[in-house]
Formats: sequence, C-alpha cells, structure tokens
Amino acid sequence: MNVSETDLAMAAASGDGEAFSALLSRCYDGLFRLAFRLTGSQHEAEDLTQDVCAALPRKLQGFRGESAFTTWLYRIAINAAHDRRRKQATHARASDGWGDWETNRLAANAEDAARQDWLMTTMRQLPDDLRDTLALVLDDMTHKDAAAVLDVSEGTISWRISEAKKHLRMLREQEEQI
Repeated sequence: MNVSETDLAMAAASGDGEAFSALLSRCYDGLFRLAFRLTGSQHEAEDLTQDVCAALPRKLQGFRGESAFTTWLYRIAINAAHDRRRKQATHARASDGWGDWETNRLAANAEDAARQDWLMTTMRQLPDDLRDTLALVLDDMTHKDAAAVLDVSEGTISWRISEAKKHLRMLREQEEQI
C-alpha cells in the first residue's frame, strides 16, 4: 500500500514511530541534497540534515497538511540553514580577521576545484534568497514547487534564477580576468 507523505506525517505527529521512520526514509535523500546545495559542504550538509531530523518530531506537531510535506520540510531546512549562517557570521566577526583569511583560502581552493566544486563555492557568495532559490531548482524542483517552499510567486523564482545566473556569470568573468 502506498501511503502519502502527508498521512505519514500526520501519523508520526501522533507518535507513530513506524510512520516517522517511513517518512524519514522517503525524504532523507532529498533533504540532504537540499542541505548540500545550501551549504556547499558535505560535512555542513550532514550536520544541517541531522539538525532538521532531530527537530522533526517536535516540529511535526505544527504540520497541518496545508501544503505538500516536502514543501513544509524544505522550508524548515531553509530556516535552519539561515540560522546556521547567522551563527557562522557571528563567529566570523568574533574571530577578528580570521574570517577574511578563511574566505581567501576558500577562494584560492575554489580555483583549483572541478566545475561542481566551483558552483557550490560560488553559490555561497550569492545573496541568501538567490542561493536558496538556486539550490531548490538545481535539485530538480519546479518553479511552482520552489515558489511554494519559499512563499513567493513563480515569477519571482524565474527572476531570482535569472539574477543568480547573472551573478555567477559575473563571478566567472572576474575570475578569468585574474
């Protein structure tokens, strides 16, 4: 029998451990791919995915089924990524100069990386809204679904993708001039 993710989420919210396990089995890989695109690092993606999974039993209490479960779950993941970025920015400011050194080191490593590594590294330089949008669309999500996750219109998604492409093209041209 093929039970929907919404039904599994509702059952898991009521304390059904088997439903929770089945729900995680279905969604974990997609959640990890999104986390990887948001963070650009396997280690960070693993941490972010585990944070979301650990918070999920508590958060399921707030799931009402008004949107697709993955839409709701990806929104939680994006919020968790924003929280991690804010925390990392605070640590970077506190390190007084070490953040600049680390940024420069990462930029130098990106020049030697393969195309995928370049994209992941460069995505970190995009504004959060463009990075989040690009991460979702690169994960083969439709513009309609990405719009639902980010709570914006499909037109905004298209515009953000266009802007992200412009940023990436500009960054590539700047690197080639060096």
